[in-house]
Amino acid sequence: MRQSRAMIASLIGGTMLATTSLAMAETLTVVTAGDQNMVDYINEFLAPRFEAANPGNTVRALGTGPGDAGSQMIYERLAAQKAAGATDVDVDVAVVHQKMAGQMVEEGLLESYRDKIGTGDLVTRDTAKMALGTDVDGYVMPMFHSQTAIAYNPALVPEPPQTYEELVEWVAENPGQFGYNGIKGGMSGVSFVMGWMYAFTDQGEQLMNGPFDESTEAAWSDALAKLKAFNENVTFSPGNAGTLDMLNRGEIAMGPVWVDMFYTWQADGRLNPDLKLSLIGPGMPGQPMYYVVPEGAANAELAAKFIELATSPAVQAEGIVERFNWYPGIDAQHVQAELDDATWQRLFADVGPEDLAEKGKPFPIGPYFDAILEAYERQVTN
Repeated sequence: MRQSRAMIASLIGGTMLATTSLAMAETLTVVTAGDQNMVDYINEFLAPRFEAANPGNTVRALGTGPGDAGSQMIYERLAAQKAAGATDVDVDVAVVHQKMAGQMVEEGLLESYRDKIGTGDLVTRDTAKMALGTDVDGYVMPMFHSQTAIAYNPALVPEPPQTYEELVEWVAENPGQFGYNGIKGGMSGVSFVMGWMYAFTDQGEQLMNGPFDESTEAAWSDALAKLKAFNENVTFSPGNAGTLDMLNRGEIAMGPVWVDMFYTWQADGRLNPDLKLSLIGPGMPGQPMYYVVPEGAANAELAAKFIELATSPAVQAEGIVERFNWYPGIDAQHVQAELDDATWQRLFADVGPEDLAEKGKPFPIGPYFDAILEAYERQVTN
């Protein structure tokens, strides 16, 4: 693994040096964490539109890989250049996860640019201001928001639970009909557990925003004991896809899923079209990915123009909503006019913008996130 990471870092460095040598040709270098679809989206969708609107400029996207590890590689690149005293950083735009965005802001690796772009005031969600407890206001623009929710079969659950407390009652009356993947089979299960902690402790705001206090864990015993009892009546699925498969086959009636994955499966004919979603109270976590501009980027002004295009209502509608079934990075009402009614209804009929504003929660800050998973292992799994 260490050798593989070294090879990847070397490839990234070589590619970036090559693009830096083309600075006179005004090549905008965009480096993105995430799967290959993120690179393809930038190169195949955003780049042609930006280049048409800005003749003489080109866009080149490079991927660093999925998950926090991809964002970590971007951070390491920027931190190394800052330590070396570089004046023209060879990343113009980066796309990173919440966790790493906060660290980059704290270490002075990012430029505050949101008030310089015309779309900066189109996002008001907390995730544009705070990233897992760190103030990132002005330094980030959400590319999109992913969100978890409870998928259910209305033929089996005509009146779905509206809160975690109601879900506990329903599961007790319908053992085995709720399924999730615990904390090791995928992030939809992890999200469900974090939402449980928001619901059954009085620490939701502190878990989401900090500061971290190790002593707060002593108050988690009741919530975790309740979860252990709850798990005795659930069916465990093998993963994010496994929960959807079990719902589709009728083996379970409800379970937490990623909204974009749910709608993509329905669009592909892989999921019962009658299945629905509910975002239960007090809420469940989701997370954005952010566009950021590194401090000292060689093409900072061009980078701001690129992000302004990428977060415009028309591009968010076609690129983010229609292509990927993600929730837009900017506030949904600014995108509605750019979508036909069928597309809008498909994405927002079950979980509307008001639900997202009220119940779309961030994950806990890093230390609490890790502590909850460790506590789950000790007190719920064992």
